[in-house]
Amino acid sequence: MTTIAVFSDLHGNTPALQALLTDLEEVRPELVVNLGDIASGGVDPAGTMALLATRPEIIAVRGNHERQLTTLEPERMSRSDRLAHDTLAPDEIAALGRLPERKEVVSGVLAFHGSPSDDLRYLLQTVDPSAPDALREATDDEVIDRLGADAGRYEVYLCGHTHLQRVRRLADGSVVVNPGSLGWPAYDDDAPYPHLVEAGSPQARYTLLRSTDAGWEIVEKALDYDVESAVAMAEGNARADVAHALRTGRVSRSEG
Repeated sequence: MTTIAVFSDLHGNTPALQALLTDLEEVRPELVVNLGDIASGGVDPAGTMALLATRPEIIAVRGNHERQLTTLEPERMSRSDRLAHDTLAPDEIAALGRLPERKEVVSGVLAFHGSPSDDLRYLLQTVDPSAPDALREATDDEVIDRLGADAGRYEVYLCGHTHLQRVRRLADGSVVVNPGSLGWPAYDDDAPYPHLVEAGSPQARYTLLRSTDAGWEIVEKALDYDVESAVAMAEGNARADVAHALRTGRVSRSEG
């Protein structure tokens, strides 16, 4: 039996990462997979990279923030990427840029950030102006279309990006797993339309997958951690929006 722990969208939240690593000491998975958006955020990019450096066995793929951090000029970066740019060492930034866009972590299990071919594309959610908060669950047909040429080729698809913890079993028997966000439970975005993404609580989320004779057993995890430590760092970086999201799992309507 193989056990895989998968997390995504850490966004430089070192206290949340510490909670995960403590939990994994008990779980003892054979593999740990990081689906990207690692350091960019409002909390502690440098501390996150230093802690991850002690765990070189963790398999990682590149998210949109790693791509943006290593391809955009600083003046074009978001506040989250600019904080990482200004606080990380050049070799740390370069290492993030070298991460693969996708990786088959074990036979039949494909890891990527958004969709297999687009790090900005939501896989299990659809931005829909007619839906509450302009976001709804994707249909199976939409998911299959977004998987593209990879549909039906793998048993498990590991995706992140939306910060929402989900499991979707498709008609062909494959399963799509989004572990949610380890470090940033709510945000707002304006592409392709303004919408809100909210986990609704502050826990750090990740997911366990265990191979069994009957297929993959999936357990969604939500960890309590030292949220106030992360909030203090976000407030110190003038990110009141991140601090509110960390405390509540919601977007501040006055700011978002």
